Amino acid sequence: MTCKMILNSADADFAARFTALQSMKREQAADVHADVAAIIEAVQTDGDDALIALTAKFDRLDLTTTPMQVSAAEIDAAEKACAPETRAALDTAARRIADFHARQKPDDNRFTDDAGVELGHRWTPVDAAGLYVPGGLANYPSSVLMNALPARVAGVERVTMVVPTPDGVINPLVLAAAKRAGVDEIFRIGGAQAIAALAYGTQTIDPVNVIVGPGNAYVAAAKKQVFGQVGIDMIAGPSEILVVADAHNDPAWIAADLMSQAEHDAVAQAVLICDSTEFADAVVAAVDHLLEQLPRADIARQSWEDFGAIIIIDDVMTHAADLVNTLAPEHLELAVEDPEALAKDIRHAGAIFLGRYTPEAIGDYIAGPNHVLPTARAARYASGLSVLDFMKRSSLVRCDAASLAKIGPDALLLAEEEGLHAHGRSIAIRLNQRPPGARDDG
Repeated sequence: MTCKMILNSADADFAARFTALQSMKREQAADVHADVAAIIEAVQTDGDDALIALTAKFDRLDLTTTPMQVSAAEIDAAEKACAPETRAALDTAARRIADFHARQKPDDNRFTDDAGVELGHRWTPVDAAGLYVPGGLANYPSSVLMNALPARVAGVERVTMVVPTPDGVINPLVLAAAKRAGVDEIFRIGGAQAIAALAYGTQTIDPVNVIVGPGNAYVAAAKKQVFGQVGIDMIAGPSEILVVADAHNDPAWIAADLMSQAEHDAVAQAVLICDSTEFADAVVAAVDHLLEQLPRADIARQSWEDFGAIIIIDDVMTHAADLVNTLAPEHLELAVEDPEALAKDIRHAGAIFLGRYTPEAIGDYIAGPNHVLPTARAARYASGLSVLDFMKRSSLVRCDAASLAKIGPDALLLAEEEGLHAHGRSIAIRLNQRPPGARDDG
C-alpha cells in the first residue's frame, strides 16, 4: 500500500490526525529573499544591461546577439510547427476560456438615493498586464491561455509576456497559445529579473500594472517584493486535489484523478474522502497499477507516498462537507450520485467538479473556468484568477445643492469630532455655514 496516511473517522485519534493533515507543510521555501532583492535593485539601476547579464548567467543566452523580444515571424513559424490538430485544440480551449470569462465582466451602476445624492461605481481595466510563463522545454500553453485571455476580455490595452529561453530554447506551443490569447509582446527573459522588468520597466520593456503567472521560488519571491508597485495574482503553492467519492465509482477512474495532480510535483497532494474501506483499498490498488504505467511515475509516487491521504467516513453525503471546508482544497471533485446536493454545503474550494464524468483535468485545459486557483487552504478567503484581477472599481458621488444640504451637516459633525477642520470647512463653505473650529477674529 503506497499511501501511508489513511484516516478513519471511527478511530479515536481521528481528530488529531486530521489536524495534522490540514497543517502538513509540503515544501520548504528557499531563502532567496536577499538574492531576489539584489536582482530587483540591479534591474532598477541598470535596466537592460542587468537583464542581459542575468540572462547570460542563468539562461546561457546572449541577448546582445539574440533580440530580447520575440519577433512576429518567430511566432508565426512556431505556430506552423505545431500539429494542426493541436492548433485546433488550442482554438477550442481559447474560445471556451474567453467565453466563460466574458460572463464575469461586471456592470457599472448609477442610482439616486433618498437624499438626492447620485451614487454608483464604474469598472475600468488596468492599462497593462504582465504574464510570466515558465520556459525552456516546459510546455504550458494552457497557462498562457488562462492568464492572458482574462486580461484581454477585461479590456487591458497591452499584455506583455516574459518567458525564459535557456540556451535559446522555447516551446512552439507556448508561442502559438500566446498568439491566440492576444499577447502583444513577448520577451526572452525569466526569473526574478523578468518580474523586476515588468514592475519597474527598462529601456526596452515598459512597466505593467499587474503581474500574473506561475514560477519558481525566485519568481514567487520577486512577486512578493514588487507587490505594491504592481498588483499580483497570488503566490501559489504546490498543486492539490481532493476527491469525494462513494463506493459506486470505478476505482481506476478515481486513481487516475488523484494521480493527475500527483504527477505535477513531488510535493503535490492528492486526498480521497470515501465511505468504504473496501473501496479505499481498491483505489490504492488501482493507483499502484497506474504508477507502473505513467511516464512521470517517480514524481507521482513520491507525492502519493509522502503527502497522499485517504479519509474514510460513514457517509460522504452527510459528513464530507465539513472536512472539505476545513481543507479548503484547490481542486475538489464530487464523484457522488447527487453532487449538487453535496456542493450546496461546500463554502471553501477553488474549483468544484460535479459528478463522475467531470474529472479535474478537464478544467485544466478546456472547460472554461480559470485553472489558476488558490492553494494551501487559501480558498477560505481567496478566489481563482478572473477578469476582476485585471480591473478596478471607481466609486462615483454627485451632490447638488439640495442633497448636500441634507447630508452635509452630519458630515460637518463627524469632521469636527475627528478634529479635521479643513474637511469640515470644505463642506461648510458650500452650505454658507460657519465651519467647525473657525476662529472668531472679531
